[in-house]
Amino acid sequence: MIKKILITGGAGFIGSHVIRRFVKRYPDYSIVNLDKLTYAGNLENLREIEDYPNYSFIKGDIVDLGFLSELFTTEKFDGVIHLAAESHVDRSLENPAEFAITNIVGTLNLLQAARINWKDNFSNKLFYHISTDEVYGSLEHGGHFTEETPVDPRSPYSASKAGSDHFVKAFHNSYGLPVIISRCSNNYGPNHFPEKLIPLMIHNVIHNKPLPVYGKGENVRDWLYVEDHASAIDVIFHKGKSGEVYNIGGNNEWRNIDLVKLLCQIMDSKLKREKGTSEKLITYVKDRLGHDLRYAIDSSRLQRELGWSPSIDFPKGLEKTVDWYLNNREWLDHVTSGAYREYYQSMYHNR
Repeated sequence: MIKKILITGGAGFIGSHVIRRFVKRYPDYSIVNLDKLTYAGNLENLREIEDYPNYSFIKGDIVDLGFLSELFTTEKFDGVIHLAAESHVDRSLENPAEFAITNIVGTLNLLQAARINWKDNFSNKLFYHISTDEVYGSLEHGGHFTEETPVDPRSPYSASKAGSDHFVKAFHNSYGLPVIISRCSNNYGPNHFPEKLIPLMIHNVIHNKPLPVYGKGENVRDWLYVEDHASAIDVIFHKGKSGEVYNIGGNNEWRNIDLVKLLCQIMDSKLKREKGTSEKLITYVKDRLGHDLRYAIDSSRLQRELGWSPSIDFPKGLEKTVDWYLNNREWLDHVTSGAYREYYQSMYHNR
């Protein structure tokens, strides 16, 4: 049985939720968190489990193959859940090479380290790669992404994730490495770094700052509560079939502008502000380059074959998310200091 699991990117948004779930639910597993601790990696996300006997943290970079080779030799992992990635489209438009290096080369290094360390004896081993629905490209007004939808990335970020997906599949086809890929829709929830839409808007409403909405706000996304994503990863890791791809969706399609207006209503209520106060902060900014119109995931295969389904609808999940940020303002203030403010200015100030 798989007992020692390497989780990469475990100090990040999704990774920290996955680690907390695995550490608490599987005390017989040894969970090793590997994270470079870039701007979006925050060990404060893991305070509640940092002293658990089945959890350990290692600071390191997946781009360093020598480091990874030594780590795999020393630690003898049985499984890998790979979440470490550069993930923000805006940043990828500014620096595409960084995304290619981290997301493609980093994934390739992990695959190499796993393949060599497991020495073609792949019994009870698994390399689980977490990807994104953005590799499928853009939908118009009808249809959904299925696991058979052709990959058609439109941004440097999604291209780098598609490239990493291809390497994962290639290692399965060429070497027989046991792999699984899952592709999820937009995540939201606690601990999300405020460069992404929902935590950015929450942060700005709190501080009465403009709410930057790209274009006319007509882009549509399918929203998945992060704890539902963590539960899906749990199910896929334990029950998924090697060599397969599983889509994970929240069945919650919202136009960006409708989402922001709902968020404004919730924030006004929570902050005891006059109705409509926060909505006045909405500011339309120049649209993102190559902005995909719509993403929508068909996760029926995952529901049908492995029995998973999302547990929370979007309005309820959004209210829970707002409550968390309002109750954790110290966390929010800490992660929005220094380097983040410089980045924010570069992204939105002149748009």
